[in-house]
Amino acid sequence: MPHRLELLAVPGIPMVQPGDDLAELISARAPALQDRDVIVIAQKIVSKAENRSVDLATVTPSPRAIELAAEIGKDPRLVEVILSESARVVRSRPNLLIMQHRLGFVMANAGVDHSNVAPTGGPDYALLLPLNADTSADALRTKLEALAKVRLGVVISDSFGRPWRRGTVGVAIGSSGLPSLIDMRGRPDLFGRTLEVTVIGFADEIAAAAGLLQGQAAEAQPVVIVRGLTWTAPDAPVNELVRPPEEDLFR
Repeated sequence: MPHRLELLAVPGIPMVQPGDDLAELISARAPALQDRDVIVIAQKIVSKAENRSVDLATVTPSPRAIELAAEIGKDPRLVEVILSESARVVRSRPNLLIMQHRLGFVMANAGVDHSNVAPTGGPDYALLLPLNADTSADALRTKLEALAKVRLGVVISDSFGRPWRRGTVGVAIGSSGLPSLIDMRGRPDLFGRTLEVTVIGFADEIAAAAGLLQGQAAEAQPVVIVRGLTWTAPDAPVNELVRPPEEDLFR
């Protein structure tokens, strides 16, 4: 394990528009990248660049969306978009929907977001997660490495709530060039006892660290470099972080 890590927010990232080349935007503003730097990129700017926004004025809610919206007090058009991104409703109550996203994540509103999407007074847009954030991370890493001529890791981060604790934290929804999970089972602990259950959510820990600089509101620091990490485990995408149904005791 390293004795020191650095977190470096990349300054001057502009408001991202559909079709923008994120790798070029980041490369032009980042300090000189070093081997094994991990670039943590907020989901919102990835989704914006990939044109994953929906104008709610174009959405016709289904009967199911209308019924569910009445129960929880949300715009039925927004509920329709959330349902379209989801495999199932996990829990609902007034003003809250916990969904299983089509990629397996369990999260509020299936990751569909209204905040920091567009200026007030204009069209009412909702922003969806990338179609496949692991694929997006892989494409970004490939181009960033070509521009910087070093080996990099990329994590796409989002903010999740947690069922037994208050507050949101950064988690990884996509990664490339690093192990999302590090399996410690079979290794000795400090006293030589063999670890039996320890599996580290490496990509989530990186995302949470970067979240201290990215913030949740008007910080405008969506890209953070995490420098000083080392690892030996093989690369593994974020979809390996999703707990399979046979291991899930709570849903």
